[in-house]
Amino acid sequence: MLIQVSHAGVNFAELQHWRGDFGPPEPDGDVPGLEAAGVVAAVGPDVGNVAVGDQVTAYLPGFGGYAEYVLARAAFTYPIGELDRTVAAAAPTVLTTAYGLLAGTGRIVAGDTVLIHAAAGGVGTVAAQLARALGAGKVLGTVGSLEKVEYAEGFGYDAVLLREGFSEEIRKLTGGRGVDLVLDPVGGSVRAESIELLAPFGRLAAFGDAGGYPDLTLQVQPLWKNTRLVGGFNIGDLARRAPEAVSRFGRAALDLVRSGQVRVDVTDVLPLAEAKVALDRLASATTRGKLVLAVG
Repeated sequence: MLIQVSHAGVNFAELQHWRGDFGPPEPDGDVPGLEAAGVVAAVGPDVGNVAVGDQVTAYLPGFGGYAEYVLARAAFTYPIGELDRTVAAAAPTVLTTAYGLLAGTGRIVAGDTVLIHAAAGGVGTVAAQLARALGAGKVLGTVGSLEKVEYAEGFGYDAVLLREGFSEEIRKLTGGRGVDLVLDPVGGSVRAESIELLAPFGRLAAFGDAGGYPDLTLQVQPLWKNTRLVGGFNIGDLARRAPEAVSRFGRAALDLVRSGQVRVDVTDVLPLAEAKVALDRLASATTRGKLVLAVG
C-alpha cells in the first residue's frame, strides 16, 4: 500500500544506515526510516486489512520512512484507530523487537527475572512493560549514565543500575542466583558478563552492538557445562525469512499499547529537515525514549 506519511520514528539502525554500516548507498539514493505513521493513500489488489483513508503505522524493512510517501507491505502495516500518530510512528520497530526478544528468542515464562540493558532507550522502555505483561517476576535494567536512572525507573523496573559494575549488583539483587533472561543491545564486556549471570536454563538475547565493540568469540563448553543459552533477534532477518512472526509480534505488542498496558514514550518531535540532528543525538548516546520526525 501507499502511505502518506505524517510522522516517522527514529531508530539506531537508521544511524547505522546513514553511516554506511549496511554497505554503500544505492546509486539512486537511499531514504532512511524503518517506521512511519500516516494515512493510506492507495492499496494493492490483494490488500484486505486496510482501506484508503485509514490511519495506520508500518514497519518498513526496506527503509523509506523519512519521506512524504512510502510503500509498505500489508503484513507489516497496522491500523491505529484513535492512537496518536506521533506515538504510532514510534511503535512498530521497538514494539516488535521487544516482544520478539521476550516471547520469541527469550521464551519468557511466568516468574522469570529479566535483565534489560539500555533500559532508557526505545526498546528498553517498552521491553520492561512488555515483560511485566508477559508475566516476569522481576525486571532489572542498566543504563550508561546517572541521569538516565530516574527516567528508566518510570517504566516499571524493580531496579535500574549504572552499567559500570552492574554484574556484582545483579548478583546481590538475585541472591546469587542470576537472571533467567538478558536482553542485550550493547555487546562487548557487557555481553560477556551477562552470560556469566545466567541462571540454569538462562537465555541471553542479543539484538545489536550499540557499544561498537568487536564481536565476542564464544566457546560452547562453558554454555553446556552451565546450562546456558545464547541467541539473537533481528527484525530485518525475520521480515525476510519469517514475515508472519513479525506480523504476529507487532500486532500482539500494539494491542497492549491500545489497552493501556504499555506506553511508548516519545521524548521529542523534530521536523523532517532536522533528521540529521535526530541521528546525531542517537550517536551521542544521550537520548531517552523515542525521537520522532514530523513529516507533514
